[in-house]
Amino acid sequence: MSAEESERSRLPFEPNKKRQKPVKVQKKPINSNTLETSASRKQPFSKEEMAIPQVVSQRMIRRVAFFCGLPTALGITTLIVSYLLATQTQIKLAPIAVLLANMGLFGLGVLGITYGVLSASWDEERPGGLIGLSEFNINWGRMVAVWRESRQKNV
Repeated sequence: MSAEESERSRLPFEPNKKRQKPVKVQKKPINSNTLETSASRKQPFSKEEMAIPQVVSQRMIRRVAFFCGLPTALGITTLIVSYLLATQTQIKLAPIAVLLANMGLFGLGVLGITYGVLSASWDEERPGGLIGLSEFNINWGRMVAVWRESRQKNV
């Protein structure tokens, strides 16, 4: 990825300046002067610069509630329905079928958390699509690029 592409694909709310790596210092005995200087250093970014904008945060929460809440509610409903079928009617369901259905629905709920966050548009001015497939592809690409970049820095 070139410098131009990385500049275009950075997050809309990401700070413009790069963090500087702290200088490695050899271990010295700690005295009160060194404690004061390290405590008085200013962090490179403030909390406001690092925070996700309120609009984007609310968009993520709505999507997580839908994509996680719907499968989880269906999982709870299958437990209730299978119990009612077993106690009120003559229909007997295999316990393994009920278990697998619930595990599948609760697993989809867990995946819905991730999909809800990644399918939301991270651009404040653009609400994004209904299902969010294009936003998911963009945000997934950003996330993978950061993983690769951090892996290269750590090597």
